[in-house]
Amino acid sequence: MSNAPLMPKATAVWLVDNTALSFDQIAAFCKLHPLEIKAIADGEAAQGIKGQDPVMTGQLTREEIEKAQKDPKYRLKLAPPKVTVPEAKRRGPRYTPVSKRQDRPNAILWLVRNHPELKDQQIVRLVGTTKPTIEAIRNRTHWNSGQLTPMDPVTLGICKQIDLDFEVKKSAADAPAQQEYQEDPTLLSPEESLATTPADPFGNFKPTQKPIDDDDIIPDAASVFANFQSSSKDDDDED
Repeated sequence: MSNAPLMPKATAVWLVDNTALSFDQIAAFCKLHPLEIKAIADGEAAQGIKGQDPVMTGQLTREEIEKAQKDPKYRLKLAPPKVTVPEAKRRGPRYTPVSKRQDRPNAILWLVRNHPELKDQQIVRLVGTTKPTIEAIRNRTHWNSGQLTPMDPVTLGICKQIDLDFEVKKSAADAPAQQEYQEDPTLLSPEESLATTPADPFGNFKPTQKPIDDDDIIPDAASVFANFQSSSKDDDDED
């Protein structure tokens, strides 16, 4: 057994008066000395204490008592709790042991560099420091800034990983949502951009295709023979 029952002396009084358990069994269950249990049985101790039924409080079962009464070597075991009491939430700055307080500036520097999204109040909860100290480390005005080395507060044992993850997740949830990128409607398509050249100094776009000259026109066969026939007729008329 790792835990003693509630009100161990009152429980021992009830077990002595209502069961046939040995002194050693009651002493082991109630975390008391066997001689103290013997004194309770003799009426020399706990005279003004009213016995408390561990079965009614849910700390023992009838089957467990009967099993222990049949075997003097058996040790009673506490019944598992039916209701789990949540751990009380801690308020205020975290207490840091004296042996680890010298490492707090290093932990603050690590948090400032690796998690800039954390607010000062969150760092205060994680490390157990003050806002002026955090501000001095941010601005490198701390009296020992030249000797500080970033160190993970979880590795140093200053805070728990689950607490750090909770604060980081909370900061991410509180951060404003980033606006989605919208394509500029004024952008030209690839075909249009290839069809134009960069603007001139006056801001006007010039076409990439140069004006067609007369020399660049390729004559077709009909026009060529038409010109040839017309020149032949002129020669015949002259003859």
